Amino acid sequence: MVLIRIADFSKDTERTLSIFREYIESAPVSLDYQNNEQEFLTIAEKYSLPNGVVLLSEYHGEVVGCAAFRQVDASTCEMKRVYVRPSVRGQKTGEKLVKELIKIAKSCCYQRMCLDVLADFKTAKRLYESLGFRPCEPVSDNPMPGTSFLGLDLS
Repeated sequence: MVLIRIADFSKDTERTLSIFREYIESAPVSLDYQNNEQEFLTIAEKYSLPNGVVLLSEYHGEVVGCAAFRQVDASTCEMKRVYVRPSVRGQKTGEKLVKELIKIAKSCCYQRMCLDVLADFKTAKRLYESLGFRPCEPVSDNPMPGTSFLGLDLS
């Protein structure tokens, strides 16, 4: 059984960065435009409650997935880095991570959650749409052709 929990940066920073880097490496395109290494220097500030959060999924004590959100403004957060290792896909872990992120974002009083999804990530896009995400204006820069920008009303 996969366990989902909030990352504790006092002990999970390296594990979090490792799974984030695995996600970046798995992308079918270069994500260098995101300046990830610069963001990682302040990961605890950007992804700590109530402004943001990182969820880790674990299987037998090993991190096998992640999902996060960070603050865009007082009413909007952006979902980031939803990733599940191929070895544990098919168990609805991604769906569980996203549903838990939505629940936490609501508890933090966000009114809207936005995201971008690359064209190649068709399964992820179907998941987001099944949960009520709809096309919206971008809240961050993503120059990749075919990227979809989606948002969910949390109120």
